[in-house]
Amino acid sequence: MNTTENTLSIFALGGVNEIGKNMYVLQVENDILVIDCGSKFPDESLLGIDLIIQDISYLKENKDKIRALIVTHGHEDHIGGIPHFLKQLNIPIYATRFTLGIIEIKLKEHGLLRATETHLIDSQSIIDFNTIKCTFFKTNHSIPDCLGIVFHTSEGAIVHTGDFKFDLTPVNDEHADIHEMAEIGKKGVLVLLSESTNAERPGFTASESLVGGHIEDAFRKASRKVFISTFASNIHRVQQVVDAAQKTNRKLALLGRSMVNVVSVAIKLGYLNVPEGMIIEANEINRMDPERVAILCTGSQGEPMAALSRLSTSNYRQATILPGDTVIFAATPIPGNEVGVSHIIDNLFLLGAKVIYGSGHDTGLHVSGHACQEELRLMLTLMKPKYFIPIHGEYRMLHQHRIIAESVGVETENIFIIKNGDVVDVNNSIARQTRSITSGNIYVDGLGIGDVGNIVLRDRKLLSEDGMLVTVITLSKADGQIITGPDTISRGFVYARDSEELLNEVDRLVTTTIQTAQGANGNQRNVLKQSIKATIGKFLYAKTKRNPMILPIIIEV
Repeated sequence: MNTTENTLSIFALGGVNEIGKNMYVLQVENDILVIDCGSKFPDESLLGIDLIIQDISYLKENKDKIRALIVTHGHEDHIGGIPHFLKQLNIPIYATRFTLGIIEIKLKEHGLLRATETHLIDSQSIIDFNTIKCTFFKTNHSIPDCLGIVFHTSEGAIVHTGDFKFDLTPVNDEHADIHEMAEIGKKGVLVLLSESTNAERPGFTASESLVGGHIEDAFRKASRKVFISTFASNIHRVQQVVDAAQKTNRKLALLGRSMVNVVSVAIKLGYLNVPEGMIIEANEINRMDPERVAILCTGSQGEPMAALSRLSTSNYRQATILPGDTVIFAATPIPGNEVGVSHIIDNLFLLGAKVIYGSGHDTGLHVSGHACQEELRLMLTLMKPKYFIPIHGEYRMLHQHRIIAESVGVETENIFIIKNGDVVDVNNSIARQTRSITSGNIYVDGLGIGDVGNIVLRDRKLLSEDGMLVTVITLSKADGQIITGPDTISRGFVYARDSEELLNEVDRLVTTTIQTAQGANGNQRNVLKQSIKATIGKFLYAKTKRNPMILPIIIEV
């Protein structure tokens, strides 16, 4: 990127035309600020992949210009990639108290806590980064301590909303800084970046405070143990579960590592008010009267290894779901997770549990943390931006957000629906989008970051669908004659005992291929392997209509 020609540049490395792995970048001359560093979970086509993060090639090429990573809030799609990012670029992190508490858990797990420079910020903070000054404003969301950011530059004010909604009766009595937002708009906003998750939904998002009564009612109607599952990070929801347990004279057990970790941080930092003696250990559940215990657990999104999934298959050592127990889903499945959630619900019914599930609108046990159309319209009206970039959403959501912006007076040509890597340049307060930088997905597999690419994923897909065939041959190094073999082994392709004739024919073809290659003076190992793969592959497809992975192993002695 040539920064001498462009005073200010804005781009996303994740979070536009997708849900997850949010990362936005603001560059003014030789100063770069990174906003959020999320991750997203793979779909079932990405076999063996644990996590998807951003391609930060551009940032690594310009690492001396990066001043900070500023985090808007503590959800996984905004902080999940931080440990992997810091292993490549160790830069200071600025975040609110609760957000830092969650980030520090991750840094400790990855052995990065001592080496990382962190700074505490709040809505009153002012940070000066040479050519960029940052101020902040409070927003409501489904996690405490969320901030919007104002970047004050020589070109004008750039506003990033973070994830938000306008909750006029928040559970924690922390109201959004609506007056501050109006003041920011009055002073003038050049570019607004605003989230688009619920841009397709009309009206206003319901208040989180409405959920508490429904949780308490479900607890009162339960005749035995109550299991309730929600997002661990939704401390407002957790507080309402605690309140319902207290009012119905139940003790509360926590299941799932993330639930235990986040609740511990929330209690320690004062974001969660839990009566003394309320929380019990998991091994105490079975000793108590079923009517006097509630269990708060992870797994509302169908995660295979989460507590609720294991409970649904009676595979959780310290707790068991028995006939007559009540299981509550206090969350709506994120798109893509419906199948996993359905499997768990089926298993729970098989165990004889009473299951309360469905959309939050139907059950009253969940509300979104994201702004619907009228709230997005309100944010645009408050900020009055000259230019608008919808972010955090798939294309249809960004498109709908553009229509909303047009309805409140933003000119069509001043709205940029960008892709990850597209750069919006601002010069003399005129914004243009004419170029792009490197962007994309990096796959995390175990301890490896980026070492699994499309070729490896293609091989994994092939193995999962058609299996593999290994043929082992020992050749004389002196004259290339076959000493032993070929021996053919099938894994995930055909069962050897039922396919002896097929595998014997493969052995004969391998022998013929080797002899032919010798006659043609083509017995180099790589040439020979390619010939064997091509011959066997053609034969097997003709016989079975399948394409297993073929691995010739040639040993020379």
